[in-house]
Amino acid sequence: MRALVSARLGADFAKLWTASAVSNIGDGVTMAAGPLLVASITDNPALIAGAVFVQQLPWLLFALLSGAYVDRLDRRRLVVAVNLLRALALATLALTIATGTVTVAVCYAVLFLLGTGETLADTAMGALLPSLVAADRLPSANSRLYATFTIGNQFVAKPLGAWLFVIAAAAPFGLNALTFAVAAALLAGIRPTSAPAPQAAAHPPILRSIAEGVRWLWRHRLLRTLALSMGLGNVAFCAAFAVFVLYCRQRLGVSDVGYGFLLTAFAVGGLAGTAVVTRLVRTFGRTAVLRAGLVIEMVTHLILATTTAVWVVVTVLVVFSAHGMVWGVTVASLRQRLVPNRLLGRVGSAYAVLDLGGAAVGSLLGGLIASTWDITTPFWIAAAAMGVVTLAAWRPLAQSPNRSEAIEES
Repeated sequence: MRALVSARLGADFAKLWTASAVSNIGDGVTMAAGPLLVASITDNPALIAGAVFVQQLPWLLFALLSGAYVDRLDRRRLVVAVNLLRALALATLALTIATGTVTVAVCYAVLFLLGTGETLADTAMGALLPSLVAADRLPSANSRLYATFTIGNQFVAKPLGAWLFVIAAAAPFGLNALTFAVAAALLAGIRPTSAPAPQAAAHPPILRSIAEGVRWLWRHRLLRTLALSMGLGNVAFCAAFAVFVLYCRQRLGVSDVGYGFLLTAFAVGGLAGTAVVTRLVRTFGRTAVLRAGLVIEMVTHLILATTTAVWVVVTVLVVFSAHGMVWGVTVASLRQRLVPNRLLGRVGSAYAVLDLGGAAVGSLLGGLIASTWDITTPFWIAAAAMGVVTLAAWRPLAQSPNRSEAIEES
């Protein structure tokens, strides 16, 4: 498979793709084991949801600053350095677990550092891709990356993370540290781009540089609509899924290992989504695909709020994750094609503030809501919120990207 990718998209993309595959397995292991770790220390829903919140909080605090530096620094070297630092943080967490000194505060500190690294690494990876792959190959490249994410992060890693946690609580976090180190080595082998980033002295002051990216995104009606829709959508989604581990235990009655396997439902749908995204957009058009995705999100929360059947939950999660991958590939390719290269980091980070910042807010609200009311209350609220988002975004999503391309770059 790697040889095929190399032939079509280039050897450097193959290295990036392999690094993404390796680190996604580690990330998925931690995503499954992290809630189990915090839940083994405390049964407070607010504290469990807080673990998700602290990892997402850096997107609110640092994303815009990270985007500015992604457009100033060598993107490849930046990702390598961040991956090495994330490996060190996870190795430290594994050590505290193995020695019995781990606390909720330690978990929060490490997760906050991981989230901070994500604001730099994820933004830099998205901005690096157009320099490695031709514009007409971006949908294909993004589909492969999203498929890799689905297989590694969700299908393989989630049950593996839950199983490793049961066997030895420190093991999943040590494995993730190793995967970050391997990914750093692979990315270090990518050749420098033909157009290296300008020296810092050539850039305007940092605040003016950040404002330029925010202004560009805000003036672009289509991308602005997509960012606002997913920002609000992620508030709804993460408010519900921040306590998903408790939902599975208390409402569905599944074990810790069963929880890990239940998460693989995301992988099944996600893999299907990456396989059909190009065909769906070509057949039905981008507008219809994006509108359908918003409806799917609303219906997903409504069903999860009302059912107690595991098979129904699995079916809904498969459909939801298929939509998530279709939406993600479509929007990522569109943004990479429309945004000027010199602004990719800043516009991408401004988009992420709304997208992942919404996830952080939702995670915090979800724990508080579930602590105050019933475990299903966040799902009811999420369904209502997505109904409002769907109505508000319905017409703006029909805007042609060709008209958007005429917007001034500065």
